[in-house]
This record gives sequence, C-alpha cells and structure tokens, in this order.
Amino acid sequence: MRTTVELSDDLFRRAKSEAALRGKKFKDLVEEGLNLVLETQRPRASARKKHPTVHDLIKDSIGIMHSGIPDLASNPKHLEGLGRDSMGHS
Repeated sequence: MRTTVELSDDLFRRAKSEAALRGKKFKDLVEEGLNLVLETQRPRASARKKHPTVHDLIKDSIGIMHSGIPDLASNPKHLEGLGRDSMGHS
C-alpha cells in the first residue's frame, strides 16, 4: 500500500542515512520500525511507572547488611529539637 507520512526534516535525514548505512531502502526501514512497535507488548497500566521510588530500587537489599555505624536515633544529640517548628515551639 502506498501512503503519505509527514516527518520533520531532521528525522527524515536521520532515517534515510540509517537506511543507507544498513544497505536498505528507506521504506524498508520504516516498515521494520513499524513492525517493531506493533509487535512490542504494551505494558499494563500498573507497569507504566515512569520513575521508580527509592524503595523500589533498594527493596531487595533492605536489611541484608550491617554498616557497623550505630543508629543515629540512639544518640540524644541527634534528637534535639525533634518535633519543634523552626521557632522552637512544640
């Protein structure tokens, strides 16, 4: 089938160049690209997270090592001012 597609000049030049480097015709590269897109499974809505949380990134490592550094919460110096606003009020 023959169709018309509008592309930016830059995208067209890049695709045309890539096709030449691969020894293919432009139309063959376009067809290959469309097939790749259409054959790729769409992720489920729940799997479409753009950015994982820090917890997601380290969840498999939580609790598997001991740094040897005591918990800062056990040192009263680090708890001074906890629960007060910046004006020193409770």
